[in-house]
Amino acid sequence: MNITRHHGMHQPLRLWNHSYGLHGGANESSGKGYSSGGCYEQLFVAPEVFVTLGFISLLENILVIVAIAKNKNLHSPMYFFICSLAVADMLVSLSNGSETIVITLLNNTDTGAQSFTVNIDNVIDSVICSSLLASICSLLSIAVDRYFTIFYALQYHNIMTVKRVGIIITCIWAACTVSGILFIIYSDSSVVIICLISMFFTMLVLMASLYVHMFMLARLHIKKIAVLPGTGTIRQGANMKGAITLTILIGVFVVCWAPFFLHLIFYISCPHNPYCVCFMSHFNLYLILIMCNSIIDPLIYAFRSQELRKTFKEIICCCCLRGLCDLSNKY
Repeated sequence: MNITRHHGMHQPLRLWNHSYGLHGGANESSGKGYSSGGCYEQLFVAPEVFVTLGFISLLENILVIVAIAKNKNLHSPMYFFICSLAVADMLVSLSNGSETIVITLLNNTDTGAQSFTVNIDNVIDSVICSSLLASICSLLSIAVDRYFTIFYALQYHNIMTVKRVGIIITCIWAACTVSGILFIIYSDSSVVIICLISMFFTMLVLMASLYVHMFMLARLHIKKIAVLPGTGTIRQGANMKGAITLTILIGVFVVCWAPFFLHLIFYISCPHNPYCVCFMSHFNLYLILIMCNSIIDPLIYAFRSQELRKTFKEIICCCCLRGLCDLSNKY
């Protein structure tokens, strides 16, 4: 992850940094006896691409956070967890964009200023790691929340109170921040990569377990709720819609992050294999996918939630026609 990566990939976790391909750094495979051409050349991505994607993600996720904060109809556990996920998405893209700027500064500064730039880069790397872990934990929290709404519908509001949700989110970010810092401190060890990979696949296993149980028994549970007076069926249908939204979010997360984790697996298992080296040469593309995940998530929220979509439109209209509307009186 560190900017020293373009001098040779000797430090496992410091693979994150894209300076290797941004500025035409030395090709690792050529030092191992591989051809310097074709598949083994690092895929070049212009720094402007990272900065642009980071800016778009920043705007979109700020819009999500403001919408949830403004609209009291969105003050529910699921949307609070979505807000946490939006913060994580925003930090991932913003950090990647910022790191691009840091790398550019490093390449254009004298040796005396480089140590300071390296320290800034380490801070950015820590933010990226913390945000990745927070994304995983937020998705898992949303899954657990949807599980409770379906299987403990009558007790849900006693189980998932606003206070408890706040404590959960605080604990998530505190634990992820500490973990991110520790990961950077011990970035020279391959154990860090193994921990990241293990957390990713553990999350997938837990999600799969919840979903198998959730969708197998959901229909039966809906029938039980339907016999109760009131709007139980409607409420349960909304809960299932939330579960489907989460399914889409997780699917996009896996598609966008899987190449990066596969890259890490190849790096510690077969770093000198020609096929692995070929796959790893597209590392910058995997970073682009990660940033795209942060851009796609807000679009999913808007597509799946009519209330959130309506709030988005009102906020955008108020920004474009400043002074002609007052959101504070609407919600």
